[in-house]
Amino acid sequence: MTRPIIPVLCAMLGAAALVQGCTPISAYQGFQVVDTKPTDLKVGKDTKSTVLAQLGSPSSVSTFDPNVWYYISQVTEHEAFYQAKTTRRDVVAVSFNKDDDKVAKIDTLSLKDGRLIAFNGRETPTRGRSLSVLEQIIGTLGQGGLLQNPNDVAPGTRPDQRR
Repeated sequence: MTRPIIPVLCAMLGAAALVQGCTPISAYQGFQVVDTKPTDLKVGKDTKSTVLAQLGSPSSVSTFDPNVWYYISQVTEHEAFYQAKTTRRDVVAVSFNKDDDKVAKIDTLSLKDGRLIAFNGRETPTRGRSLSVLEQIIGTLGQGGLLQNPNDVAPGTRPDQRR
């Protein structure tokens, strides 16, 4: 008695596809350490030019102080149809002296140092009164647009100064 091999093979392929679909996929974004880590920099010894040579261009430069450079990296994992989840984030802030461009301070921040900011991403609230749908419809009735009357007055002119 021999068993058909095709159903067994299909079942094995289906199980492998299910297991593969649950494997997390890691994505690396931002600054990636190649030869030198930002923590290997020497305070008071390295300058802007040596930092550029060792680490490359910064991910970002401070808006208010051009003597602070940020090297930012993060790792996200994505499983099947679930939303991507950030598993690691590193921010290294390298501060330089204004006088001699030497490294003054190195700060390292991670994902646990971050804060959640509550914001309304859909709309920006405006000052004043908001109109209802009915007020918006009625408010536009007298402004024309549907029937173009040749006797209409051009905007910015007086009725007695027609063209």
